[in-house]
Amino acid sequence: MSGWFVTGTDTSVGKTVIAGALALLLRERAQRVGVFKPVATGCRRDMRLGLVCEDAEFLAHCADAGENLATINPIRYAGDLAPMVAAEHHRRGIDWEAIDRSWQRIRQSADWVVVEGAGGLLVPIDRSTSMADLAGRLGLPLVIVARPNLGTINHTLLTIEGARARKLPIAAVVINGYRPASATLAEETSPEVIGRLAGIRIPIVVPFDPRTDIRQGIIGESVLYPLRDFVRTAASHHRKPSS
Repeated sequence: MSGWFVTGTDTSVGKTVIAGALALLLRERAQRVGVFKPVATGCRRDMRLGLVCEDAEFLAHCADAGENLATINPIRYAGDLAPMVAAEHHRRGIDWEAIDRSWQRIRQSADWVVVEGAGGLLVPIDRSTSMADLAGRLGLPLVIVARPNLGTINHTLLTIEGARARKLPIAAVVINGYRPASATLAEETSPEVIGRLAGIRIPIVVPFDPRTDIRQGIIGESVLYPLRDFVRTAASHHRKPSS
């Protein structure tokens, strides 16, 4: 099994869109794709299903997942809070056994798994575990999603430094939501600067696409196109041997 742990330099940088796009592109290459959102906050309450995570619904749609939402997203809280804060506020701790059960079930039926974290790499899940710890526990390389605007150099380099300090491999950095028609000089130059200072490949730049809509389950071609070569290369390197 291969896969990625999708994290961000901040909240609301588009991790879900990028994770969904990766899952969809893997499906295009006839891969069996599992998706996993171990912990989610900000969930809505459905009268029939209880707490539901919109991000998990979108990931399941993109992967054409065979697992149910309770497996894809075992830990759910209402309120836009860090998982540790949500758990303390609702007086309902993180059920690590449920996370492990879901992970084992998903990975056993997939060639690739795309995992989406919550917020950034150092967001606390509980008092002793961060998203970085969870990424290490799952053993997947990171796809770091960053903003295009001023400040992204600092945020991205800090995330890369944090990942390296924990010996977490980095598969790619993605600058998401770039608007070429209105881009400032800072936005135009930051991908090359990040690549040079971090000693990595220049980040993948994904433009803003107004057609992309999580609630409708739509990803525009402008989002998919820049990621295709990355997925093609990764999939070809992990191709199953012929029988």
